[in-house]
Amino acid sequence: MRHGRLGFVVAGVQKAGTSALFSYLARHPSLLSPRQKEIHFFDDEGHIDWTKPNYDLLHQFFPSDKEDRIAFEATPISMFWPNALDRIAAYNPEMRLILIFRDPIERAWSHWRMEVSRGADNVPFAYAIRAGRARLHGLCRSHPSWRTYSYVERGFYWRQIRNLFRIFGRQNVLLLRSNDLRRDPAAVLDSIAAFLQVEPFPHGEEVIEHVGTRVCPQPSNGDVEYLRTLYAEKSNSSLLRAVSSWTIG
Repeated sequence: MRHGRLGFVVAGVQKAGTSALFSYLARHPSLLSPRQKEIHFFDDEGHIDWTKPNYDLLHQFFPSDKEDRIAFEATPISMFWPNALDRIAAYNPEMRLILIFRDPIERAWSHWRMEVSRGADNVPFAYAIRAGRARLHGLCRSHPSWRTYSYVERGFYWRQIRNLFRIFGRQNVLLLRSNDLRRDPAAVLDSIAAFLQVEPFPHGEEVIEHVGTRVCPQPSNGDVEYLRTLYAEKSNSSLLRAVSSWTIG
């Protein structure tokens, strides 16, 4: 790894195509991917002493004989998880971050479907985005429940972006859209190459997007309008116009 440190991180957002993005990045000859996506190092609350973190636990996921490449990792909860960005900055103050966004209503729906499918939740979507949010009330932001039940909360993108810019500055952050990666991956990869200052990505087959397939039933019109109202905060709406487009409802 260059200077023994990661050069960039895909820091979010969950259920927005980060798996497809990771696959594209892993193809580039100048980039070094870890042995697995989602290392969950910087959001680890149980195994790392953050007063003196052991970065060998992070570096072990990378081969040691390819230090000429720019190492990266992709853990999409990083932008959302408390202290994760500060920990990344402490590790490498010059870190570059790539974020890929999806319509927050689609993201919430896909997140909920994932948690139900793996047995982590069992309530209807309508409940999960309304009364179900009370399951987070009174819990510290690093409580494990925030990983599962934060269907709505993760969609307040601007609050997270504002914190991201505060820590790393605008120049070290690249914002992408999941729709663009699906429709024109070559253009998105060109923007990434320019951001990272590496040669263009090699041509290859398109990666199937990992943002979930549309299955019935979809969220009700009432659920969609309810979430639209929640996400209508001025700053969040401005960001959504820049990085997303509505496709549900």
